[in-house]
Amino acid sequence: MSHPFDHLTPDLMLDALGGVGFLTDGRLLALNSFENRVYQIGQEEGPPVIVKFYRPQRWSDEQILEEHRFSLFLVERDLPVVAPLQRDGRTLFEYSGFRFAVFPRAGGHAPELANDAHLEQLGRTLARWHACGNDRPYQQRPTLDVIADIERATTLLLSEEVVDLNYRGQYRDLTATLVSLLRTHLADRDFPLLNVHGDCHGGNILWREYGETGGGPHFVDLDDSLRAPAMQDLWMLLSGEQEEQRHQLQVVARGYELFLPFPWDQSVLIEPLRIRRMICHDAWLAQRWDDPAFPPAFPWFDSPRYWQDRVTTMAEQVQRLS
Repeated sequence: MSHPFDHLTPDLMLDALGGVGFLTDGRLLALNSFENRVYQIGQEEGPPVIVKFYRPQRWSDEQILEEHRFSLFLVERDLPVVAPLQRDGRTLFEYSGFRFAVFPRAGGHAPELANDAHLEQLGRTLARWHACGNDRPYQQRPTLDVIADIERATTLLLSEEVVDLNYRGQYRDLTATLVSLLRTHLADRDFPLLNVHGDCHGGNILWREYGETGGGPHFVDLDDSLRAPAMQDLWMLLSGEQEEQRHQLQVVARGYELFLPFPWDQSVLIEPLRIRRMICHDAWLAQRWDDPAFPPAFPWFDSPRYWQDRVTTMAEQVQRLS
């Protein structure tokens, strides 16, 4: 079966960049990305650039441009965000049916989320980001809705018969129970929304060292940026057992509160957001399964063992919310 990215050849990519004024030297390096296709491409003069070819039919032009404008706005406010490069005032380009954007290459490594100094600085930086998050509220990009997003993802997984037959009944019952519990858990709670990163895990944060002055985070890949409560960015910095996560949240809050009051009232969102991410990730894999890059990268997804583990995890989430 043919897939749109099958036609994204090296020659096409080099021609695309040449068409907007980048003189390439022919060197291409595929980077780790599944939703889009991302490459480091060398230039005849100057450092390599990073080129993102957007998955066809996922975002509209205006949704992509809205994210680009917000990225550039954050950079103007001295936020460490890797924003797209402009050519003649444009950041989104099209060639042979593919839309793409070009970014400066940014070095660094993942932050050490077990390091209190890193967590505190991440808290400070995200507070500065969130302080800007309502200056230009998104009009075109999605708004996070925990329950609606879970229901939509669950419907896809069950209607497409993605869940292994042996666990489909349990999965259906557990998701229904979770949605019911979440409705009670979140009843009468209304949290302010702002433009957030949306996928703020360690893989989308580059920690860059500055010699004796220390280091700091640089945020990349705002492809999932949306309107959401601040906690959507903050909870993804947490890992480990509950006691560890409580400590991590306190450290993040210590940095955050230098610029903004920490949204402690949104702590009730942590488990719902975790459940949402888990179920929506499965739906994303199901939607992308016809992309030939996915089955080799996620071979466990259609195995009975995976869905057995999923059902177990969901039962644990029911216990946490009950």
